[in-house]
Amino acid sequence: MTLRPILIHPDPRLKKRCAPVDSVTPEIGALAEDMLQTMYDAPGVGLAAPQIGVLQRLFVMDCVKEEGEAPQPMVLINPEVIWTSEETNTHEEGCLSIPDQYAEVTRPERVQMRWLGLDGKLHEDEFDGLWATCAQHELDHLNGKLFIDYLGVMKRQLITRRMEKLKRERARG
Repeated sequence: MTLRPILIHPDPRLKKRCAPVDSVTPEIGALAEDMLQTMYDAPGVGLAAPQIGVLQRLFVMDCVKEEGEAPQPMVLINPEVIWTSEETNTHEEGCLSIPDQYAEVTRPERVQMRWLGLDGKLHEDEFDGLWATCAQHELDHLNGKLFIDYLGVMKRQLITRRMEKLKRERARG
């Protein structure tokens, strides 16, 4: 198990559509474990494979935030939305690839998704609340879309400039 470095926006890999995972292999299982550990360490509630430079359709999430409640790590391989509610929800979103930047994003309140699990079987579930927001945010990553793409041009450019500055500062060490 390895903590993986998280790519910081702007990075061209974060804007690419990811390829489907061909089959659930031990390597995919190890990648998912690394991603979960990286996500918990960050700390975050979701992490998509392209955020660690792996351009495959896979993300992990765990939206349990209450102290003392058991974690519920999920690994979604080749996820797809099969239904969304007409009702929407606005949530303040952040992203591990865009540290310390947050903005209100409106998305469907509930989504039904289908994905392949690490067990190699097809799974289906409906998510709501933070789980729905997180699942849609992570799925966007697999399609090369970031939460700031929902914002106006000025706000998006401001955040991008902040991230470029952060990357320069980190590079200087």
